[in-house]
Amino acid sequence: MFLLLLVAAVAAAFVLWQRYAGFTDAPMAGFEEGASVVVESGDSLPVVVRKLREAGVTKGEEIEWRVLARELGADGRLHVGEYALAPGTTPRELLTAMREGRVINHRFTIVEGWNIRELRAALAKAKPLEQEGAELDDAALMARLGHAGQHPEGRFLPETYLYTRGDSDLDVLARAHAAMAKALAAAWESREADSVLKTPDEMLTLASIVEKETGIAEERPQIAGVFERRLRIGMRLQTDPTVIYGIGPGYDGNIRRRDLETDTPYNTYTRDGLPPTPIAMPGVDALAAVADPADGDALYFVAVGDGSGRHVFSSSLAEHNAAVSRYVQRYREAQRAPQSARETQ
Repeated sequence: MFLLLLVAAVAAAFVLWQRYAGFTDAPMAGFEEGASVVVESGDSLPVVVRKLREAGVTKGEEIEWRVLARELGADGRLHVGEYALAPGTTPRELLTAMREGRVINHRFTIVEGWNIRELRAALAKAKPLEQEGAELDDAALMARLGHAGQHPEGRFLPETYLYTRGDSDLDVLARAHAAMAKALAAAWESREADSVLKTPDEMLTLASIVEKETGIAEERPQIAGVFERRLRIGMRLQTDPTVIYGIGPGYDGNIRRRDLETDTPYNTYTRDGLPPTPIAMPGVDALAAVADPADGDALYFVAVGDGSGRHVFSSSLAEHNAAVSRYVQRYREAQRAPQSARETQ
């Protein structure tokens, strides 16, 4: 009889072990693609199991989850955060991730050339980022970031930043501000010894103009060189992006002669030197271009007008005017082309 009981007990244990092994190392199912589970502060294992049930996971009894948590040393050691329920994930892998705090990382990218309005609008749409600064004006926002009195334009480095659920827009902005401060300091230290720029803030402002003038990386040092030479000889920068920035949200996509003639603090056609603040968020390449502008004698540039985004550089006004005439001709031809195509249909 004892032998029979022993055999039955061994058989039962084997069945239980097989069931447990089938639970711990078989993929979970029942959840939708992109599903996740959030462990909040104070959540016990039963609470986490309930959240898994709510997400659609039906695999395993609570006792099996408890045994697995003890086996992994995860019982009472689940890290707060959001965890992915990816296809193929097993209970063992999920609890191991929770024990080690391998939470989901979300991404937010600050695009080169964004201004502060565009940056804040994008932050307001970022999910699941907590919105702590959305209702603050720019001055209050900078004060919350610990930089009271500093204008926000240009102060956040274009880059992709990782964040986790529970982080806020202020967390991302604080990191982006610190990254820009570091990048600007490095660019300032590497600047040419005879740079016309007097302060890091001037470098940041000029870099923002260079950023807005071209999306062609190899042109940035050339454009920085043009502006460096203009500043050195007291020639006005006469750059459209600063005028557009001065127009503000009312800019409709067209810049007119009256815009060039209307004086604002940012109109570099009517005012000497640099504008009072940056006009956008420059990337590290624009900062590097301003720190080490290309040599040469060019004082002018204008778009080629062939759709490439490239520019023609000129050292004299006569050469520049000729390049402008070619640009206008190409522009008019491009405008006529759709009309001609419609007429032949």
